[in-house]
Amino acid sequence: MFLGSIVAIATPMHPDGALDFEGLARLIEFHIDNGTAAIVVVGTTGESPTVDFQEHGELIRRTVEMARGRIPVIAGTGANSTAEAIDLTRYARDAGAAAGLSVVPYYNKPTQEGLYRHFRTIAEQDELPMLVYNVPGRTVADLANETVLRLSEVPGIVGIKDATADVGRGSELLRALRQAGRDQFAVFSGEDITGLALMLLGARGVISVTANVAPKLMAEMCAAALAGDARTACERNDRLLPLHRKLFVEANPIPVKWALAEMGLIHNALRLPLTPLAAQHQETVRAALRDAGCLH
Repeated sequence: MFLGSIVAIATPMHPDGALDFEGLARLIEFHIDNGTAAIVVVGTTGESPTVDFQEHGELIRRTVEMARGRIPVIAGTGANSTAEAIDLTRYARDAGAAAGLSVVPYYNKPTQEGLYRHFRTIAEQDELPMLVYNVPGRTVADLANETVLRLSEVPGIVGIKDATADVGRGSELLRALRQAGRDQFAVFSGEDITGLALMLLGARGVISVTANVAPKLMAEMCAAALAGDARTACERNDRLLPLHRKLFVEANPIPVKWALAEMGLIHNALRLPLTPLAAQHQETVRAALRDAGCLH
């Protein structure tokens, strides 16, 4: 369904914290113009924990409307309540999203069986294609490869965003899927730093924070990797590497929103408990932006 550089898009806000839909429209056009393959809206980078249910739905609906079919929209539809995740998935389907991205339930620490039943139940309740999202550094719960293999057999669950940052584990998952004849189940890197390696091993692309500020370079790196042109992919990735690291000097999306504001694309505005990038990190992020050609 999707292939290449998928941006986990930031949610623009006004200085008073209100959602900035004009800023969102600018970002969408920026990505369409620079070759981004798809947009994930209201994910981690989109500050899903700080928007309420109504705002969450409005961001999905407006993004689909602004994209106008020119680029697929993947809606963040996860929750630590299965019932709430089902409601978000239905809303995303009605709004015209191409797929949902459903995060591993956080805080309540379900078992592997609980995780399996959670995602299977969502898929059984709605026909919107689902990518599951494993990010144990944020959720505490960790979706085991064995559970992913079980989920790959559930109709409607079409792939995974693997944000474990573990290339070895990702390669083992890709191998296990091939051996099980589940090659159509898509694996996406959820960590920019592992994106190139996983694509060369068989992943379909990257759901990327870095693409927020360097969409063209990210799209070129992904295209080269998927084409098996490791030399070109490595050259592009070398330019992106400082961003892969420095956009995480504080919790995402603090640095990337500061970077987008530095580029003149959005306000540097977040909602508490997130706070603006500390002054001591700003030159570090600015230098990485220059290295990647995002600032001159």
